[in-house]
Amino acid sequence: MGENSLPIYKYGGARAMVQLHEHYMREFLKTWMEAKKANLSLPKTDDPAYASLEALLRHICSAARGYIVWMCEVLSLPDPEINAAPEPEAIEEEAKAYIENVLARWREPLVHVEEERFHRPEYPARWKTKYCIDAMMEHAVMHPLRHEFQLRRLMEKAG
Repeated sequence: MGENSLPIYKYGGARAMVQLHEHYMREFLKTWMEAKKANLSLPKTDDPAYASLEALLRHICSAARGYIVWMCEVLSLPDPEINAAPEPEAIEEEAKAYIENVLARWREPLVHVEEERFHRPEYPARWKTKYCIDAMMEHAVMHPLRHEFQLRRLMEKAG
């Protein structure tokens, strides 16, 4: 899906964030596949999201779903009806299709939301930090970008 197929939004900033989110989710998946091919090992940690490359990919997919579901909930918009991310043992095979479905489901919910609603009020996220919708969208864009950056650094370090 290209930029031209993205609807026109009442708030252009939201449209830009949706485009950026699509771009960085796809870039993360490309980098993840490189890491998988290189048999990259993640550093040891107690964080279950880093238990394996598959767990990390599921974490990214689950978060992408969670951000738009949360935004729809707090704005009293219809549920975007996105299934839970595949389990780690199935994620590698199903990730591309899952991500494309998530990205497609991101495209419509915020189209008719007025700009003011993106900035005020703030709502508590599931992890208790307060975000306005605009800030949550920025968080959603940065999430796969941060993890892609992390994987690239780990691959460079591994040689």
